[in-house]
Amino acid sequence: MENSIPLPPPPQNEPVLAYVSGSPERVELKRTLLELTHERLDIPLFIGGREVHTGETGELRMPHRHRHVLATHHKGTAAHVAQAIEAARIAHASWSRTPWTSRQAIFLRAAELLAGKYRPILNAATMLGQSKTVHQAEIDAACESIDFLRWNCHFASQIYATQPVSSPGTWNRSEARPLEGFVFAVTPFNFTSIALNLPTAPALLGNTVVWKPAASALYSAWQIMQLLREAGLPDGVINLVTGSARAIGDAALGSPELAGIHFTGSTEVFHGMWRTVGERIGTYRGYPRLCGETGGKDFILAHPTADVPALATAIVRGGFEFQGQKCSAPSRIYVPDNLWPELEPMLVEMIRGITVGDPADFTNFMGAVIDRGAFDNISGYLALAHDTGKVLAGGSADGREGWFVQPTLVRVDDPKHRLMQEEIFGPVVTLYVYPAAKWSETLRLVDETSPYALTGAVFGRDRAALDEATRVLRDAAGNFYLNDKPTGAVVGQQPFGGARASGTNDKAGSVINLWRWVSARTIKENFAPPSDWRYPFMKEP
Repeated sequence: MENSIPLPPPPQNEPVLAYVSGSPERVELKRTLLELTHERLDIPLFIGGREVHTGETGELRMPHRHRHVLATHHKGTAAHVAQAIEAARIAHASWSRTPWTSRQAIFLRAAELLAGKYRPILNAATMLGQSKTVHQAEIDAACESIDFLRWNCHFASQIYATQPVSSPGTWNRSEARPLEGFVFAVTPFNFTSIALNLPTAPALLGNTVVWKPAASALYSAWQIMQLLREAGLPDGVINLVTGSARAIGDAALGSPELAGIHFTGSTEVFHGMWRTVGERIGTYRGYPRLCGETGGKDFILAHPTADVPALATAIVRGGFEFQGQKCSAPSRIYVPDNLWPELEPMLVEMIRGITVGDPADFTNFMGAVIDRGAFDNISGYLALAHDTGKVLAGGSADGREGWFVQPTLVRVDDPKHRLMQEEIFGPVVTLYVYPAAKWSETLRLVDETSPYALTGAVFGRDRAALDEATRVLRDAAGNFYLNDKPTGAVVGQQPFGGARASGTNDKAGSVINLWRWVSARTIKENFAPPSDWRYPFMKEP
């Protein structure tokens, strides 16, 4: 036992590498992309430190070259979930009692491995499997993942250091215990860093985890598993299972050992999970913690005094980076009529200059959408745009070689149009031009149009207008930006999450999220306990 109160190294956000022509990181990444392209992986389940090959398999294909198979992956069943839960139960006994400094050391080592040898591997896997450009992969798979690992250790130390006051003669202490049971982590395709953070954040606090990554992101998820294994994560702490979402989810939520759900995905799926937990609440050992970040219909609102070039850049970068497949991507834009004559040609020219194609070609700004289902769904919205709106740029899709959708800008005359209300999760941005004299009315319109409340941005030079927007839109976005695009939240700087239909707002990238994965115990020690049962007031004068 250490006779000290140690603190982890002070966290710093990982610098984003530029990958300019001729740079060492560009050369290494190009080499890794080529190597992985010519290698076909066989991805098993990973339960209790053991690779499980089920024999029932599926294929992982590049979204931008969908004839190219990157890997074969094995599918699990409810029986495999039961095995993963049992492995988590066994591991919990020792992992929950492992010194918190030792747990932190494992994840800090993972951060250093990712900053070094695993950086090109995880970036390349994300580019090939999820069709991210080099810049989008770098800020996600590398930098944000490293930031989560480092900053979460810092936040965990804050939790352990949070102690109650003690009166004379007593010592009050607080213990942040892991939850009883396992945490079910369900991660999406769009952020490799989320796939890393959702299982590792509870594990850092001493919990054990059953992790179901999105099938379309299994290629990078498997590399995360290799990273954690090399960092020294004990067997059974994080168990990776894949297969039918319903079969895996029903088995996990049906276990009495379920202690929590750490989720990022659609609002509808999270509603279903919450409903299932509610229906089964009497079967669990305790009340499961439900932590979820779900959908969004994020906005950019321009005041009549907004800087037009900055506004246009925010719309293009925010709306079309990673094909608009970010939970935070702005897809509904409100522009005053006094700015529209200047903004329209600028926006159209920018969008027409966007290059779309294979992310291995570093000149491309966009890749492909994730799969055929997304392609078909977005294509349906493109048809709606042509039928009921005015398509100002883009508006087409081509799925012959890859699931490519052109960046699309649509203008509508109805601020309650479906394109202004429904989450599309693709490169389709819809714009409404409002009368400049109706600023205050438009604020209320922005607040009331969508059931979501994830991210939003307001552009303007008028300080009073910005203050009014901040006040009126207080509940419209969990991450609110002034004169900046509503994407790109940085761990430790802009804790991320939204409310309303966008989730439980537990703020990934902050200590708020980590508090969800501990169960506090208060300990009082009395150094001078009373020896007489009678109180002083009982004595006669």
